[in-house]
Amino acid sequence: MLRQHEGRSRSGSLPRAGRMAAVAALACATAVAGVGVDTPQAAANPVSAFYTPPDRIPSEPGAVVRTQPMPLYATAPSDKGWPGQAQHVMYTTRLQDGSPVAVTGTFIDAAGPWLGAGPRPTVVIGPGTSGQADRCAMSVAFSTGMALFAEPSPGLSANQELPSSAVWSGLGARVLVTDYIGLGTPGIHTFANRIEEAHAMLDGARAANTLAGVGPETPLVFWGYSQGGGAAAAAAEMQPDYAPELNLKGTWAGGPVADLAKILERIDGALIGGAIGFAINGMLARYPELQKAVDRVTSPSGRAMLDTLSDACIGDVITEHPFLKTSSMTIDGRSLTEHLHAIPEAAPALADLRVGTLTPATPVLITSGLNDDTVPYNQARQLADDWCAKGATVTFRTNDLPPILPGATLPNHFGPEIIDGFGPDNAVTYLLDRLADKPVSGCAID
Repeated sequence: MLRQHEGRSRSGSLPRAGRMAAVAALACATAVAGVGVDTPQAAANPVSAFYTPPDRIPSEPGAVVRTQPMPLYATAPSDKGWPGQAQHVMYTTRLQDGSPVAVTGTFIDAAGPWLGAGPRPTVVIGPGTSGQADRCAMSVAFSTGMALFAEPSPGLSANQELPSSAVWSGLGARVLVTDYIGLGTPGIHTFANRIEEAHAMLDGARAANTLAGVGPETPLVFWGYSQGGGAAAAAAEMQPDYAPELNLKGTWAGGPVADLAKILERIDGALIGGAIGFAINGMLARYPELQKAVDRVTSPSGRAMLDTLSDACIGDVITEHPFLKTSSMTIDGRSLTEHLHAIPEAAPALADLRVGTLTPATPVLITSGLNDDTVPYNQARQLADDWCAKGATVTFRTNDLPPILPGATLPNHFGPEIIDGFGPDNAVTYLLDRLADKPVSGCAID
């Protein structure tokens, strides 16, 4: 592989903006118009009426449908007072089949000077896995950092993107954090559907630029880890065709969910094994031909579990269904992942959802933990190899954090996120270099 040259040493000190980003992350971690088309009528959302789209939405992708103020209580006071302010935004995007749909998110406009090089950028963040119920939408927990629920059972949903949004806001960037399709808004959340996640991020960039009153020439970067890493990677490779007008400068795809089949195999029986239900429910919504096949192999209790998981947050999976084995959901005791391999209709769907079949036109940093017990290292490395073979500019970094309580998810999956996102030689610094137009080319696999 060709080695990149970024004009800085891997062991060198961080630039001023990078040091500030790392400090901000640590502080935060310890303390966020077109032709109308008809939309299906939906009952009022149990979280907030804001999430229910109007009967007609613009057909143009990235059009802003509505906004409302959002106070940011889960942030530190600034020289402008407390709480900080954001906007809850609804904007338009596209389903896998191209149909217009409304999606929500959180927009934080810049409140201070941009501390990096070049013009002030837009940063679009793809969140990590929050669940499949409407109440799990990241924007629900964004204002306070955590949302508590009494129904359908006591539970919570956390704003996992508080550190990343605070870092980029602290650097003076404008930030949009998408909720993804079907989280908060009507319809099922299509977990790890690369097409719909990419649409939500790319159209989120369009909406953010509109809200900020800037044009598509505005520098843009994508940021995401885990499910968000897969979404960011998918957005990067789909940008040249879906949103060619956007001025994408670079992407961080951390611990990316790139090959859904490999993820399902890894997490079956792990702490968050119930997330397999999120994936299967999302696949059934977009590939209805799978429904009869899945019904044939699942038991009545297994089908009931899929229904239960469709209304669960990731916290519910951990507290109510930890270490779920899908073999308990089938009629013959074989895992659902084994059955998916044997179902002819499943192969085309899983191939459709694999990231790496297109080519990003701008640089991408991929990071992955060698001992990640949730998102396998090899499928992240394969994404880098696939892109490199197509001539993309890719930096791949291996995090060799030793395994800690394998299967417990938290240390082995989220440890690399903290280190690679905000530690020395971090993803923030990589993207700041891209925004500064520091040259990088070829592939570097570490």
